[in-house]
Formats: sequence, C-alpha cells, structure tokens
Amino acid sequence: MDSFSTLIRTASHEQHAEAENSTFMSDLLGGRLGVEAYARYTEQLWFVYEALEQGGERLASDPVAGPFVRPELFRLAALERDLAHLRGPDWRSGLTALPATRAYADRIAECVRDWPAGYIAHHYTRYLGDLSGGQIIRDRAERTWGFAKKGDGVRFYVFEGIANPAAFKREYRETLDAVRADELEKQRIVAECKRAFALNTAVFRALGEEFPLSA
Repeated sequence: MDSFSTLIRTASHEQHAEAENSTFMSDLLGGRLGVEAYARYTEQLWFVYEALEQGGERLASDPVAGPFVRPELFRLAALERDLAHLRGPDWRSGLTALPATRAYADRIAECVRDWPAGYIAHHYTRYLGDLSGGQIIRDRAERTWGFAKKGDGVRFYVFEGIANPAAFKREYRETLDAVRADELEKQRIVAECKRAFALNTAVFRALGEEFPLSA
C-alpha cells in the first residue's frame, strides 16, 4: 500500500504538470515576457501567502494541520521585500488581486475556517513546490532580469531557515504520512490538492490573458 505522501504526489501529478506548463509560465521562464509580468505574478503570490500564513497562525495548535505550520517556510516577509524592490516603497497602494487569485485565497481561508485537513493540501502544493520547482524560477529570473543572486526580487524563492531542502522535504513527507486522518479524509485531502493546482492554473491563465505575447 502506498504511503499517503506518495498517494498525494501521484494523484496530483497531472494537475501539477498542467500548472507548470501553462503558457504564461512558459513565456515567463523563456524570457519572452518583461519584468512587469514577473512583478504582477509576485503580487498575486502575496495574496495566496497572506491567506496561507494568516491561516497557519490560526492553525498552529490544530491537531491535524498544526504539525505542518513551520515558521521557516513562511514567505510573506520575503515577498514584501521583493515587491518593494519591484514596485518601490509604495507597493501596497497598487496591489490588486485578479479574480482568480481572490478565488484561490478565499478557498484557502475557507479551509482554515471550516476544514483544517483541507488546509494541508494547499500548504503542500505551495511550499513543497517552492522548495523544488521554485528554484528554477529563481535562477531564470536572476538571469533574465539581472536580480542579484538570491537577492531582492527573488527572496521569495530563498529559504534561509532551511539548510538542507532535501532533508526537509523528506521530513515533510513523513509528517504527511503520519497525518491524523482516516482513508476517506485522506481521499478528500488528495481531491483538495487537485483543486489547489486547478486554482493555481486559473491564476496563470488570467495572467496569460493580461500579458499575451503579440502574435
């Protein structure tokens, strides 16, 4: 019988690939979009992580979701430094969420409020993705727009509190395998993982509409 962490990874593989291969992401990583598109994407991340991390503070003592709330993962402060670098000190005044981003953040907040086990699905899809594929984005961003290596503009992708990402991810998967949930609840968490990827893909789609490449 597969472990829960393996189940989650394999069940959401298709959605994961779809999100990674979105046109917007391909254009961004291919250097075909300007830094403005990168800044707009970073703004959208702020809304998602605000929901995740406010939720994390509320769920820190929850028996199901609590073990996943790890301050060394928190990204909001790093995102704010990146936005100050990308948008200037007044970045908050121009911050707007796309409708798709609002729907994503609202769903996270809903899980925090009504279903802590569902929060785990969103936590997993975001933070484990940042620790893995996020490093490719950082490298491309540094090379495409000339950000200092691991400096302002890409701090979101730099986990200073995690010395060994591979060991951390292994430990995280062990926490997943030990999650306090029966089989039915685990299936619901897997379904929520798929939903998280779909919400993320919708944000990419909306960004792609905002930054179309002229044919």
